[in-house]
Amino acid sequence: MASIQCSVSVSSLPNPNPNPKRFFSVNPLNHNPIAIFRSRASSSSVEDAAMSIDNLHRFIHLNSGKWNGSFYQFDSCGNMLQQLSTKLSATSYGEDQLMSLIQTLYIKQPSSSTTISGNDNDAEWAEYKIKETNMFTVDKYQQIGFFPSERAFALRYQTAGMLETVLRQGVLGEDDIGEESPRNLKLPSRRPSVVCENCLYSLQRDMRVRAFHILEPKGTVDMLILFLEERNDGSPPLLDSSRDVKDRIIPFLGKWKGHSITKRSGVYGSTIAKADTVVLHEMDDIGQLIQDVTSTSDGENVTTNVHWTGTISDYLVTFDGGYQMILLPGGMYMGCPCDVAKSVAESKSFHLEFCWLETPDKRQRLVRTYDVQGLAVSSTYFLETKL
Repeated sequence: MASIQCSVSVSSLPNPNPNPKRFFSVNPLNHNPIAIFRSRASSSSVEDAAMSIDNLHRFIHLNSGKWNGSFYQFDSCGNMLQQLSTKLSATSYGEDQLMSLIQTLYIKQPSSSTTISGNDNDAEWAEYKIKETNMFTVDKYQQIGFFPSERAFALRYQTAGMLETVLRQGVLGEDDIGEESPRNLKLPSRRPSVVCENCLYSLQRDMRVRAFHILEPKGTVDMLILFLEERNDGSPPLLDSSRDVKDRIIPFLGKWKGHSITKRSGVYGSTIAKADTVVLHEMDDIGQLIQDVTSTSDGENVTTNVHWTGTISDYLVTFDGGYQMILLPGGMYMGCPCDVAKSVAESKSFHLEFCWLETPDKRQRLVRTYDVQGLAVSSTYFLETKL
């Protein structure tokens, strides 16, 4: 899995003193790991400062525009719970270090609160303002892992408020009086231990997927969320609705060869590791998923190989290394530890992964690495081709 590859790529970094108890007793939003990595970076502070403004402008440009989208919610086993239509408007104001990205999310109301005509122009949309992105927020709150050339980023959400608003508006709409949760729908914890967004842009179209891991305070997966969005004024893109397990796993089988690049958290973080990777996924005679991962670091020519065996239960693949792959429609999967609390107790870093196989022979992956205190310390981008 990517988590093992990422472990290799960041193993040369000094590790903060492990303190597992702090992960649950202290809100990670009050910490700033960027300052930790500044002191360890090989580049000078002048270079970092110059990169920060440029990367912020590139990040804002990448996100700006009007996005038509579809919102999908899945449980921790990959079962789809609901799908909604969304729109996102993103604009900027200010210049240089004062430049900010302003985003407004619109959520289409359920049919009970829209016109009978079914005309999308007549539909009612709930509005939600997303926290600004600027030099202050990317440093203090969002811990962005940004790959400008690859058009990918990972960030942390300060609260689950936006996600909860989306869920409530979509299911209950104007009838929501806040007294009880919707039937068969589990809302995100108000104080989740980790809410991580990994975003990958299409290699072929002006489209992207934003994937959210939402963990409960005890360190297990609460739910998974996808926003599939296209920058245009037309109809929103949709995922394949197939629920066949084979349709979700077969596209990933085979040998994948590619390259990875790892960066520290922060919009001004520089590259800290590169590697060539080969990943083999195959089924054995008893229906288990066999995975071999080989990673060779650039320059040092150090090769590491990891072999895992995974048990498949519907859309969930559980590997013997304590890692799980949750298969989703549309050539996607999300990966995470089976129990983050166990990783923390054992003073181990952990990883949250999102993979998008947009075409049969090419896929992108983004892995977010956290330390034992629950702080996002680096992000790794993979581009791989099927041999």
